[in-house]
Amino acid sequence: MLRRICVFCGSSLGVQTVYARAADDLGRLLAQRGIELVYGGGNVGLMGRIADACLSQGGRAIGVMPRSLVEKEIAHKGLTELHVVESMHARKALMADLSDAFIAMPGGYGTWDEFCEVLTWSQLGLQRKACALLNVDGYYDAFLNMADRAVDQGFLRDAHRQLLLSDTDPGRLLDRLTSYTVPIVDKWINRSTR
Repeated sequence: MLRRICVFCGSSLGVQTVYARAADDLGRLLAQRGIELVYGGGNVGLMGRIADACLSQGGRAIGVMPRSLVEKEIAHKGLTELHVVESMHARKALMADLSDAFIAMPGGYGTWDEFCEVLTWSQLGLQRKACALLNVDGYYDAFLNMADRAVDQGFLRDAHRQLLLSDTDPGRLLDRLTSYTVPIVDKWINRSTR
């Protein structure tokens, strides 16, 4: 059972309204299903939207934010909990510790960094937590194609490619995360190849 899901997403809304609608939908669904939101703690962009949507339905939203960003006054003031940490590294570690699974919504470098790190941790067997992309309006098509190319070119095992879940619908994605079991697979493709 998933008690908490960490959502990585942009501190901007993006240029298309479909991104904000997806954040609203996912936030409401988390609350309706009794799943707590763990996220970056911001009151801006998609981060603010998903937290507001979750809270508006009586859900719990837990933010994790470095002190330097809190001091810039972008921390959400209405959260269930706000953990203030000293660095981005500490932020990622605490978000991972608090969460049972991970979803990346549209975002930029920070979103990709956070998501790729937890996906790598699952690949290495450092955790057994599902990692998924909410592929809003094809936003992550190129990312998914790159993962497929990595398999084709021998940089990623197919079993590890299967660690990367994806769906365009937030409800279906939550269903998949709820029923998914992360496989245990040896990381190395071929230890003898140099």
